[in-house]
Amino acid sequence: MPYRIDLRRADDDTLDRLVELGALDVEASSDRSMAALLPDGVTPEQVAIALGIDEVAVSPAVGRDADSVWVLSPRPIRIGRLHVVPAHLNAAPDTVRLIDSPAFGTGLHPTTALCLETLDEILQNVCPDAVLDVGAGSGVLALAALVLGVPRALAIDVDDEALRIAADNARLNGVGGRLQLRRGGPGTIAGTWPLVLANILAAPLIDMAPTLVRRVGHRGQLVLSGIPASVEPDVDRAYRRLGMHRVGARSRGGWVALRMLASW
Repeated sequence: MPYRIDLRRADDDTLDRLVELGALDVEASSDRSMAALLPDGVTPEQVAIALGIDEVAVSPAVGRDADSVWVLSPRPIRIGRLHVVPAHLNAAPDTVRLIDSPAFGTGLHPTTALCLETLDEILQNVCPDAVLDVGAGSGVLALAALVLGVPRALAIDVDDEALRIAADNARLNGVGGRLQLRRGGPGTIAGTWPLVLANILAAPLIDMAPTLVRRVGHRGQLVLSGIPASVEPDVDRAYRRLGMHRVGARSRGGWVALRMLASW
């Protein structure tokens, strides 16, 4: 588990030394104080020796995206036309503001970024009248669809806390009236959608394939993410057997997102 260190005053070469130690993130302040996240394979004593100081102030690190992303604080990112920014920043066109929370979906993890890139690509060519987001987490995918022009969205998740956070994020972005939230998986709802997004783990994607494809409407599109590159052929095969055609794929950092089209 990474940990945080705080330095009251950083020297000119402190940043370089922290990078050499494998720091996961570093933030410097105007008063020359500095904070950093260090991997647990580097001890605080090793840090102190490398920086030439007696000791360092250590505190627990805060993980994001289910402890898969380690940053000191949320930061703005741009993915295609979309901006994903911390809640305290002002609203702007094509921007999703997110509360800092433990729910998965900050935009920083490659699986979310790949899904957002694919969503942006789809919406530049056609704007469906509704989107289904399976495994909502923070709600970032559904919120991105709404911000980019989709009239309404349904987001589902099995985690009550994630749904609460998604509701808070929807209100923050002024789209609470266009986003419906429901607890459960794709088997707990009825109907079809012209665009379905599912950023979850590969094994559940394979298990729920028969149910998930029934949520895809006539000539609808399905975006699947959360897929390690090593098992991408297995996920692809599971959906093609059920009548989905592969339209494209994106990859980053060992992860893959698939874009598929219904044959019906």
